[in-house]
Amino acid sequence: MTQAGMSLTFSVDAINASGKQTCVEIPYEFALTIHLDGHEVATLMTLGTHPEELVLGYLRNQGMIRVIEDIASVMVNWEEETARVATFHGTPGVDEAKMMSHRIVTSGCGQAMMFDCLLQSVYAAKLPTRKIRQSAIYSILRKLSNQNTIYRIAGSVHGCGLCTDSDVLFFVEDVGRHNAADVISGRMWLERICGEGKLLYTTGRLTSEIVIKAALMGISVLISKSGTTRMGLELAQDLGLTMIGRVKKSRFLVYSGAENLIFDALSDRTEE
Repeated sequence: MTQAGMSLTFSVDAINASGKQTCVEIPYEFALTIHLDGHEVATLMTLGTHPEELVLGYLRNQGMIRVIEDIASVMVNWEEETARVATFHGTPGVDEAKMMSHRIVTSGCGQAMMFDCLLQSVYAAKLPTRKIRQSAIYSILRKLSNQNTIYRIAGSVHGCGLCTDSDVLFFVEDVGRHNAADVISGRMWLERICGEGKLLYTTGRLTSEIVIKAALMGISVLISKSGTTRMGLELAQDLGLTMIGRVKKSRFLVYSGAENLIFDALSDRTEE
């Protein structure tokens, strides 16, 4: 597997509100076309910092590869703007070929794709019941506040974090929240990390796509700075996923799974 991560930002000149020229940082954005056993699958627009994990997570979350042991190699070439993935069996199976041909466009930034047959496998999966303490949410939010390095420098990116009740295991930024979630999925796959006992934080809205990705990773708690959509909420309710949105300091809204929240820090809540 290659290690082809790119630089985070680059400098450009802009004019500020005082009419003066200033040097600012903006994030990169690259096109990366995935080829699976010689078949073109999709082109992702990405920051490019974790391309191998992004590709692995994308293929996993699209249900195109079921187990990581099937993968022989992942080779990223930025000159060609390609990520070539080879499996040990060498050709797409019937299920993979069907998914390549039957796609729906989701609400993800950059017109991300998902395959409608994923919904069947998501509903078939059983997410573990997971209680979470209000105090743990506040603790994780404080730790996450220092993680968005690229956003603080340049803006224009979303972030996702894989967390336990007491720690941020890793945090990823990319041009879209769906990419960041896929990178986390790929890292979990590589490091054999299961989703049970974890929560997924995102700076973006909780759409059906993000709910599906969390469910495929085996994660039953979603937390976001933003809100949700009707389909995202209905899926979360159907799957038994706890969905917490509009988080800011001590404020939040529990859209789904309120019975899983333990209110143990009511005295810490302050109105802003």
